[in-house]
Amino acid sequence: MSTSGAGAPRSEGRIVVNNTDPLKNIRVVLTRPSHPGNIGASARALKTMGLRTLHLVNPRHFPHPDADARASGARDVLQDAQVHESLAAALGGCVLAVGTSSRHRELQHDLKSARDAARELLAAAATHQVALVFGNETTGLTSVEAGLCQLWACIPANPDYASLNLAAAVQVFAYELRMACESDVVRNDAEFEPATLADVERLYEHFGQTMTATGFHDPAHPKRLMPRLRRLLARARLETEEVNILRGFLNSVDKSRR
Repeated sequence: MSTSGAGAPRSEGRIVVNNTDPLKNIRVVLTRPSHPGNIGASARALKTMGLRTLHLVNPRHFPHPDADARASGARDVLQDAQVHESLAAALGGCVLAVGTSSRHRELQHDLKSARDAARELLAAAATHQVALVFGNETTGLTSVEAGLCQLWACIPANPDYASLNLAAAVQVFAYELRMACESDVVRNDAEFEPATLADVERLYEHFGQTMTATGFHDPAHPKRLMPRLRRLLARARLETEEVNILRGFLNSVDKSRR
């Protein structure tokens, strides 16, 4: 279940898209943050750059006085923050999720600089909800959480010492989003409706079920098949109709085996 910072249940109604300010369509997601002070400082970082939407996944301590103190004049952002039990829930309604990392990962999706990622986020946010995802201060994102992101972004820092405090990293990305928003080159020329992350995830699960049923995939000896399939689907940035076509094909395969 998702809740607000004040502890009230979150409404699961229609996702609202702001058609005049794309920054309002960008949610910043902190996954399993350990220190409440970082949550407050991140809220302040967002508000200074015109962002307001903060989502938290299983924070260790929230609400907390340290978060309020570090938020300074951005306590309203904390008050409106949504708390979730999983990253998948925090990404509900989004069509794009960008994961942040300072480390190389096996089978990593496209890796972009914070500046380039900001432009892609803004382009999609012109008409849809998108997310920028930060992992835990110490361990980052788990492999399961990482698999829910379509793009990866990093801050080009000193390679000999690339460590940044969570709130500082949020501030850098928030600044790049602000600058991208003020650029005339950021626009969305998409002709067709992009699939939501939830729709793509259901397609991924359907592929897994069908490939297992046909013997193409052996869950006991998975190797790299499913992670590579997840990366392929993420790279494709599928449209709603394309997901429907693939789901229809898989349904026909399923029926032919009955």
